[in-house]
Amino acid sequence: MSMFPASSIPGADRTDRWVRADRDRLLHPNLPDSRTDRIVMVEGRGCHVRDSSGREYLDAAAVLGMMQVGHGRAEIAEAAAAQMGALECFHLWESMSNDRAIELAVRLTDLAPPGLERVFFTSGGAEGNEIALRMARYFHYREDRPERTWILSRKTAYHGIGYGSGSVSGLPVYHEGFGPPMPHVHHLTAPDPYHRETYGGEDVTEFCLRELRETIERIGPDRIAAMIGEPVMSVGGAVVPPPDYWPRVAELLRSHGILLIFDEVVTGYGRTGHWFAAEHFGVTPDILVSAKGITSGYIPHGAVLVTEEVAAAVSGSTGFPIGFTYTGHPTACAVALANLDIIERENLLDNATKTGGHLADRLAPLRDLPVVGDIRQIGLMVGVELVADRTTRAPLPTGTAPVARALREDEGIILRGNPRSLLINPPLVMDRSTADELADALFSVLASVKPDGRIRCS
Repeated sequence: MSMFPASSIPGADRTDRWVRADRDRLLHPNLPDSRTDRIVMVEGRGCHVRDSSGREYLDAAAVLGMMQVGHGRAEIAEAAAAQMGALECFHLWESMSNDRAIELAVRLTDLAPPGLERVFFTSGGAEGNEIALRMARYFHYREDRPERTWILSRKTAYHGIGYGSGSVSGLPVYHEGFGPPMPHVHHLTAPDPYHRETYGGEDVTEFCLRELRETIERIGPDRIAAMIGEPVMSVGGAVVPPPDYWPRVAELLRSHGILLIFDEVVTGYGRTGHWFAAEHFGVTPDILVSAKGITSGYIPHGAVLVTEEVAAAVSGSTGFPIGFTYTGHPTACAVALANLDIIERENLLDNATKTGGHLADRLAPLRDLPVVGDIRQIGLMVGVELVADRTTRAPLPTGTAPVARALREDEGIILRGNPRSLLINPPLVMDRSTADELADALFSVLASVKPDGRIRCS
């Protein structure tokens, strides 16, 4: 049964005009010129969206991993309107402040892992990671260690589109053709228990820790500012590291005075069943970057949380010399507060754990399909890795894009994929019946995928 009113469907003429204008005027990420198809979204409710032709879809990607409370929440629209009627915009430069930014900072530090006591607001995740990298280097500079400029990251990481955040991203597509990356960046092997062939028979954590120790020794511990990493790699394929990986990495880094930056742009605000994935691993980073779920995407916003030690050093006697036009934007902060209210009131962290577990149970039979190599789940964050050969764990030669397209076109399921895995990050309001709908659609399509990546016609 549709949750959208029939009267709200635009006419075919309007859709045609939108599609033509899109082709003529818009540049899309990851869209070749040869592709002329367009899907124009016009409405959203809960876990579902509808396009301009009237077709409904299950948004199993939560747009881009950010729609925690679901589409169409009137409470958030009302909070934004009320704030715009009072004070729509102001900033936090120098001694200026505003009430909503202060309230949100208090709320976030109450929710964050103990020790993260200060907040720097941004407009999104890439900006947040840019600030984190600058803070890490500036921290050491202010502490009379200017030679500490190196940043450690991981090979399949994604941290954003900025110069610094793009440089520490480990995926080749973000480097080829864009000129030299930021200097003094080193990418380490990511911990991926499924791809045990990567580690030459060694325990995953032992391999990664040995590599990290050797890298620190080779570069020099007194030259490294920080290591940045997602607690659970999102774009990399919802890769959950072994439980001892982050505690041991954090201990090694701190023994050398190297800061730890957690990129929780995707994993924050309930995605893993915790306010922050740092809690799942029992680790408090020196800097924690968040965005996306802070407002459920209703308005762009982000927050970088830091320890008092980092805040004191980067502020110092002259203040941290970096800021944004929209830092502490009161309407964005009001939306974030309303969003956090919903997450708490509706126990969405608990729902992420329970519904995520149910979804994992429903997806378990997929393991019997020849093209399914691995299924990874934590909270409502799932990766389904597709393979051409289950013994070698080689990826499908076509990647996962044709499978994601078939899910959308044949089953009305929207999700994203990387070359190896389908990425599932539904809204945290997903219930069991919607999870069942998703699981049934995945089985229907994946059962028809051949090892060469082609999809059998039904």
